[in-house]
Amino acid sequence: MFTAAIARPEHRELLHGAVTGILAAALSIVAVGVLGVNGLHLSVTYVPKALLVFSAGAALVLLVLPGSHRFVRVGAANHVTIVRGALVALLAGLLGEHGTPTLAWIAVVVASVEMALDGVDGRLARRCGMASEFGARFDMETDAVFVAVLALLVWQFGKAGPWVLLSGLMRYLFAAAAVLLPILQRPVPSTCRGKTIAVLQMIALIVALAPLCSPAVSSGIAAFGLLALVLSFSLDVVWLLRRPAPHAA
Repeated sequence: MFTAAIARPEHRELLHGAVTGILAAALSIVAVGVLGVNGLHLSVTYVPKALLVFSAGAALVLLVLPGSHRFVRVGAANHVTIVRGALVALLAGLLGEHGTPTLAWIAVVVASVEMALDGVDGRLARRCGMASEFGARFDMETDAVFVAVLALLVWQFGKAGPWVLLSGLMRYLFAAAAVLLPILQRPVPSTCRGKTIAVLQMIALIVALAPLCSPAVSSGIAAFGLLALVLSFSLDVVWLLRRPAPHAA
């Protein structure tokens, strides 16, 4: 399937643009990672870990892109999301590293930049008239991995108990439930409530990660974010269960 997509001229141009952006981001990961290893005394496995996470996401992007992106060019919005993916990979590389206050602050800064860019790609796609199913899914999955990595870092730095990992698992638990209950596979309309709680969840985890917060305070903040996320997913499930099936309508 992937080979057939490359054979089409329009797909070759599309994939060439994607590969160019991905390689540029990968080189940036290497450069930043080397600085981290030398300046912050990170382990020699930091760069390979970050590249492994980024490469896995890049492979999925190149596999799905030709069939779900109706434009010839990748678009500036998706390039922004690729940069966001690189930032998430840099954060993921910190998993397993020795936690220090300095490292926690750096993680907070990187996570804050990633979250700020989260509001850029969607607006850019709409402004350029290049909104697509691929772009929306790319953005959503990047957000999901971002939250999962943040939750793992909060736990790793001792700012909350293992229960905080549920924040990163909610998206995947919902997907697993949808396999068992096909009714949950139907699309859920985008709502202000959903967007607000998604941002609230990210902010809660970033604040919880900050060294200024004691474990007691950070646990409370992370728990508040998790409860809000559970409420949001619960409302979505109730909406889907109450909505009649298409054939019934």
